[in-house]
Parts: sequence; structure tokens; C-alpha cells
Amino acid sequence: MKNKGFELRNRHLLIMDVLGFICAYSLTIMIGTETLKGFLITAKVFAIPFALSVMAFLVIAALNGIYRIMWRYGSFKDGIQLFEAAIMGCLVGIIIFLGYEIYVMPRMFDGYRFASGHVKFAVCFTFLEACAIVFIRAFAFVLYRYIRYTKTRGDGDTKRMLIVGAGYSATVMIHDLNRNINLHYEIIGLVDDNKAKHNQIISGYRVIGDRNDIVRICKDYRVDEILIAMPSATATQRKEIIEICNHTNCKIKTLPSIDQMLVNGKYKMRDIAIEDLLERDEISLSVGQISEYVEDKTILITGGGGSIGSELCRQIMKFNPGRLVILDIYENNAYDIQMELCEKYPKNKPEVIIASVRDVERLETIFDEYKPDVVFHAAAHKHVPLMENSPMEAIKNNVVGTYNVAKCSDKFGVKRFVMISTDKAVNPTNIMGATKRMCEMIVEAMQHNSKTEFVSVRFGNVLNSNGSVVPLFRKQVEKGGPVTITHKEITRFFMTIPEAAQLVIQAGAFAKGGEIFVLDMGEPVKIYDLAKNIIKLSGYRPEIDIEIKEIGLRPGEKLYEELLMSEERLKSTQHSKIFIGKQIDVSLETVEENIEKLVRAADSQDKDLIRKTLHEAVPTFKEPQEVNPATAMAH
Repeated sequence: MKNKGFELRNRHLLIMDVLGFICAYSLTIMIGTETLKGFLITAKVFAIPFALSVMAFLVIAALNGIYRIMWRYGSFKDGIQLFEAAIMGCLVGIIIFLGYEIYVMPRMFDGYRFASGHVKFAVCFTFLEACAIVFIRAFAFVLYRYIRYTKTRGDGDTKRMLIVGAGYSATVMIHDLNRNINLHYEIIGLVDDNKAKHNQIISGYRVIGDRNDIVRICKDYRVDEILIAMPSATATQRKEIIEICNHTNCKIKTLPSIDQMLVNGKYKMRDIAIEDLLERDEISLSVGQISEYVEDKTILITGGGGSIGSELCRQIMKFNPGRLVILDIYENNAYDIQMELCEKYPKNKPEVIIASVRDVERLETIFDEYKPDVVFHAAAHKHVPLMENSPMEAIKNNVVGTYNVAKCSDKFGVKRFVMISTDKAVNPTNIMGATKRMCEMIVEAMQHNSKTEFVSVRFGNVLNSNGSVVPLFRKQVEKGGPVTITHKEITRFFMTIPEAAQLVIQAGAFAKGGEIFVLDMGEPVKIYDLAKNIIKLSGYRPEIDIEIKEIGLRPGEKLYEELLMSEERLKSTQHSKIFIGKQIDVSLETVEENIEKLVRAADSQDKDLIRKTLHEAVPTFKEPQEVNPATAMAH
């Protein structure tokens, strides 16, 4: 049925073209004659070349694909195709008329002589013939747009949209919005900071102000949605625009950045993400340095199915490793990232190994078989409240697991070992942070007793990672609230998952051994402000539509996190967002002795003993009330 309808539409179009040619023929004769008798004689004389010209024109148009184009969705490319067919049709039409007049008519009419006026007739007719075929399609295109626009304006689901940015991207989006029948948008205008564009017409819509007018325009024009069409804008510029738009009650959408469009090939608007509010520009990587230690090498990633581990896998594959080995205890996540990468890199499929970093014998078998050149150690328990309740698991997985992977890396000649650490390891106030601090000490100690280059990379919270606050807030918003925060003054450092993974890989390129690389996390973010922004981005009003409820600090939680300890001193690197914090030396003997004590305490299942032993092993480990005494009393 679908094909039949398509053919029927083309037949109607062909009939309209023939009628248009007849009108063009009649108009041409009317221009060249003054009486009805002259009109009829001329029409009869040129009837045969007219018919031949029309047939030639239709054949050329058909061969050029003109009758396969759905003109209500016509594009500039389609117009060029039509123009080419019209030019070819004109040339063939002129040749037919002149040939008929020179070779046929003298034989049909005795004494007939060639008249220059007939040349003008031929040119005039073929020109009007071409105009007719173009006009018919333009009329159909405009009529369809008018009908759709009228229908859309009367549709109750229609959303009134303001576009921020009046550049090329805006024109592309306007074209897509207008021609897509499933999108119910009424564009009310554009805003742009370029004063020269004000009051100008862009793709049929007026530029009605700049960023300072957004709030007023949204109120005056009853705008429902705002589209930020500025893909080349910096993170700072994007954040400033979003903050202005957040003062309206409109839903905010944006176009992907230039790099996302190059990677994904998509030029479609999306909802504003919380990442857009971080004011973090794109990461520039030293491709040469990374390729030097990754390309054609065997890379092992522990915890490769987790949030950071899986993104490390994605980023590593871009640098063409010889073999990527994904090690994880949880098979579902490991399987998902394997399938994703196998589809994207069919000629260099990663391998997945299901194993626990606690099992040293299993690890030795894996290291002996694959002989990795580089190890990224991302396997860890990271959830603060859960580890407060199960400290023995934090000891076994984080401390013992890191020690096992580090010892295997040394034993089997791994060139470089990169351990993922956290800002919670700095002056820790919880079990998870203290165990990660212990991991940093293991890495530091191993460096002095091995040819392997052991380094740690420390950064803060990662947006949208498993178990993080952003997915929690979104779920709470979906349920209608309340959105729960522990304290209105609590702050955290944030970065995106791709950014964290990229900087970890770049830091690995700088490794010489023993460093703790500290990533530039930007300014700390208030969790209360984060909650408000997520509510706004979901189309609701904080404290009006969705309540924000303060529930008190959780066990082991402090108001703010740090990225540097007092005994550390930051040193710059070749990358503006990567720094080095050099630690005080610690001996491997001391570390191993502390690990034995921690294992015995963990085996005892005595939480108080585990906590006491961890305090002894990690001198900077403090109880939350020591860091937030006023808060502890208040709660």
C-alpha cells in the first residue's frame, strides 16, 4: 500500500507538469501573437515540436530522479537536482524547436523561410517550461509548510520555542524542526549577543534580542522550551547561558558540542545535562605520549566493568592497544562493555576475565598468561555508608586487592601500574577513604622495591557513576520528591566520567614512578545547588514542585573533601589539569606489616578492632566528629 501511494503521488505530479507545460506553451504563443487566429495557427504549427519537447523534458526529469523526490521534504540538494534537469530540458527543447524549424518545416510548407522570431519563441517556451516545473514543486513545498504550520498552531501539544544563537547551527535546527511532522514546535524567534544580527531575519524568524532579554522574552511570548544552538561555545559560555535560562520556567535543550557531533555524527538537540553546568572545557590529550605506552601493548584493567573502568576501556581502545583485558568480578557489566567494544572494534576485540582481585593465585595465573604491559587498577568498593557497615569487605577488596594486583605487576614485569584513588583518601573520615589512603601507601612503597612504575591518580566524585548522587537525585525527582541531601553546606568536587578517564590515561603517560597525580577538579560544588539544578533541568521548581529535604550527615561523611594533604606539595606537569603531589616515603616492610594486622582484624569480624587497626595504619584517619565537631553536635 505504501509503494502504491508513492507511485500515485508521482503520477499526480507528472500530470501537473504536463498541464504546466501546456500553460507555458499557451503563454508563449500569446506573447508572440495579437489575434485569436494567429494564436490557433501558431499553436498548430508548433504542436509537434511542443509534444516532442515535453516528452524529452519528462524523460530527462525521470532519469534525473525528479519523480522519486518527495518534495514536501525537499532540500537544497533536491533543488540543485531539479535545476540541473531544468537546464538540460531547456537545451534539449531549444534543439528540438530549431531542428524542427530548419529541417522539417521547409519540407512541409513550400516557400517557408527561417524567421529569427521563432528562435525567440523556442527560447521563451523552454524557459517558461522550466519555470513551470520549478514553480509546481515550490508551490507544493510552500503549501505543505502552510498546512502543517496552520495545523501545528492549532495543536494543543505545540511547544513555543526560543532559540539561543543565530548562527549556522540555528538555521540547520530550524530546517529540521520545520520539516519534521512529528515535532510540534512553534519557533517564536532567536536571540544572539551579536548586535549586528538584531532585528534580522534568520530562516524566516527574527532575532529579537540577546542573552539579557531571555527572561523577559520567555515571559512575554509564553515560551515553553529554550534551545541553545551554540555547539562551538566554550564550557564557560554554555554555563552562563544555562544559568540565565534557569531563571525561567522553560525546559532547556541544547545541541551537542562539535566534538560530540564529529564522534556521533548527530546534529540533534538534547536535554541539558548536569555536566553542562560544571564549566569544564574539553580535555586536550597528548596523543603521541599516550600512544607510546598504550599502542600495540597489552593493557589490563581491573574493575573494567565499573563506571571508571568501562570508560577507561572505551578511551584505551581509541589508541589501538595490542590487547585489552577486562577483569571484573561482576559479569553483567563486564559483558556489556565487551559487547559494546566488540561492535565498535570488530578487528580488535577485548577479552573479559571474571575474577576477584582478592584471589592472588587466580591473579598470578592471569598475569602469567596475558603478561600485561600496563595495568589500570580500578577495582574497589567505593560506597562510603556501605563500607562503614562492612569494613571487613573494604579491607579485603580495597587494601588486599590492591596489594595482590601490585605484587603480581611486580612479579610478572608489568611496565606501568596506575591505581585509581579518590579525594576521600585525603585526611579520611571513613573506612572507604582510609582504605584508599592505604592503597596509595602500598603504591608508594612498591615503587621503591620494583622496576615497575607505580603511580596513583587522585580525583573527586564522578558524575553519573554507579551509586553516585546524581542518579539518586534523578530517581527522587521522577518519584515526585523529596530530593534528600545530608547538609545544605556540604560540597564535593565533580568531573565527568570521560574527563576522569582521559586524564587518568594522560597521567599514566607522565608516570616515572612514585607519584600521586592530582587532577584539577575545578571549584567544589554545593550539593544543595546540584539538587536545585537537577530539579530545574527536569522541568520542576525547587521547593515548590519538588521539596529538598535535609536528612543529616551519614556515618563517615564530612562537609568538604580535599585533594591534597598538608605534607604534599603540588608540582605542575605538561598538562594544565594534572598535578603531582609527592608523598613522604613509606617502607614496604611497614606497609606489609600493617596489611597483615588489617587482615587479622577483618577476619575477626570485629568492626571496632578493624577501625582501631586502620587508625594505626593510616595516621591521618580521623573520626567525622573530629573534622565537623559543630555539625556532629547539631545532628
